[in-house]
Amino acid sequence: MNNQTSHMRIAEITMRLESSLNPTTLEVTDESHLHAGHAGAKTGKGHFAVVISSEKFNGLLPLKRHRMVYQALGDLMDTDIHAISIQASVPD
Repeated sequence: MNNQTSHMRIAEITMRLESSLNPTTLEVTDESHLHAGHAGAKTGKGHFAVVISSEKFNGLLPLKRHRMVYQALGDLMDTDIHAISIQASVPD
């Protein structure tokens, strides 16, 4: 994956998460370079890490928080994301 594609994917992931979950903190990192040669990397999809904090997660178990992130990302999970690591929390 080239640098321009990486930046575009990070921008789209960020936009979707901000729009849907109104996070107080959000970090999206492309970790695809760590998976070069991995079977999933051959598809051209990326590996990403998301650290997100949102009031919308208040009172929810981690599984439900992750589902909300997946829902916000929608079709990117099929078209652009091979794997994603999620750390979802409520603001301090």
